[in-house]
Amino acid sequence: MPQPISADAIDATVAFHGHHCPGLTIGIRAVELVERELGELETLDLVTVAETDMCGVDAIQFLTDCTFGKGNFIHRDYGKRAFTFFDRKSGKGFRAVLRDTVTGAPVDAWQATIDKIMNMSLDDMFAITPMDCPAPRAAAVLQSLRCEQCGEMTMESRTRRYGGKTYCIPCFAEIDQKL
Repeated sequence: MPQPISADAIDATVAFHGHHCPGLTIGIRAVELVERELGELETLDLVTVAETDMCGVDAIQFLTDCTFGKGNFIHRDYGKRAFTFFDRKSGKGFRAVLRDTVTGAPVDAWQATIDKIMNMSLDDMFAITPMDCPAPRAAAVLQSLRCEQCGEMTMESRTRRYGGKTYCIPCFAEIDQKL
């Protein structure tokens, strides 16, 4: 079955990640799903929300150009095999959850599992739910404030106020007895 992601793009993704494994292949197929559901990547203003930190996240970042630094890649550490994709231009989005039929494999069986994943239909791989909520807002550039305890500059939205002073999250955790 021909794949929408070219062999050269897959090779470059593998080089970026460092090895070819089933998890990376899941990410490659998730990007195929994005193109099927939302359109060609070059035409999208894509935002990705990953609920996992598995290998597939590298494929999604590499192939979609969604990154933490640009603020269009969001990690929610829920430990779920799920990805949500939004196109800000069209307002469309969907959540894809990897089905239980797609399982990991011991290293000595990776190639067979990769082949299985690459040849599965996307509908057999993922349970897809359309999203009827807006995409996460675009990243904002905020002022940096100096932590009163460690002296390090910290993005304003990540600071805490306590006793009239500004603290970074780690320093606040040291002084607030409730954490």
